[in-house]
Amino acid sequence: MRRFTFCAGHRLVGHEGKCQNLHGHNYVLEVYVTGQEQDAVGRILDFKQLKTRCKTWIDDNWDHTFVLWDKDQNGLDAIRSSEPHRIYELDCNPTAENMAKHFLHEICPKLLDQSGATAFKVRLWESEETYAEVTI
Repeated sequence: MRRFTFCAGHRLVGHEGKCQNLHGHNYVLEVYVTGQEQDAVGRILDFKQLKTRCKTWIDDNWDHTFVLWDKDQNGLDAIRSSEPHRIYELDCNPTAENMAKHFLHEICPKLLDQSGATAFKVRLWESEETYAEVTI
């Protein structure tokens, strides 16, 4: 498992409370991997390789970005009205559950291709008290 931290904003369309507003979190993402074979050193995947593969993607796509639902036209327009801006569009509401699911099922297979490792669990902490966990 490797832990990554990043800051991002979002909002939850249809939320009954404060989370309907644009706001941000200091996220912590945990990526758990496994594999069929260990290398000559005894590793499934070197921690540095896992860091390089995942952190580069996180920095390029989620860190200091607004993660918004691609159907949230009002939110997208609001962020686009500010220059500069960074937006990552999800095909679903950007709850911690949906972001974790997206990372595990859509992003990890691409990041870990040809590495011999497979991600089997992602835990996304939205605060010190709350997280969402998705497993295969």
